[in-house]
Amino acid sequence: AVQCALNRPAFFAERLYHSMRGAGTDDSTLIRIVVTRSEIDLVQIKQMFTQMYQKTLATMIASDTSGDYRRLLLAIVG
Repeated sequence: AVQCALNRPAFFAERLYHSMRGAGTDDSTLIRIVVTRSEIDLVQIKQMFTQMYQKTLATMIASDTSGDYRRLLLAIVG
C-alpha cells in the first residue's frame, strides 16, 4: 500500500512483471492492470517497466501470450 502511494507506476510495473515471470501467466492480474490503467497512467507504467526491467512491457507480453489474447493486449498497450 505504501509503495502504491509513493510511486504508483512502479507499483503496477512490478505487479505486471510478476504476473508474467516464470512458468505460466497470471492472466487475471495482467488483464486487470492493463485494462483498468489503460486510460489513466499506462504510459507512465510502460516507461517505469522499461526502467526497472530493461525490456518493454509489449515485448514481455508478446513473449508470454499468444493468439487473439496477445493481439488484444498489445493493441491496448500500444
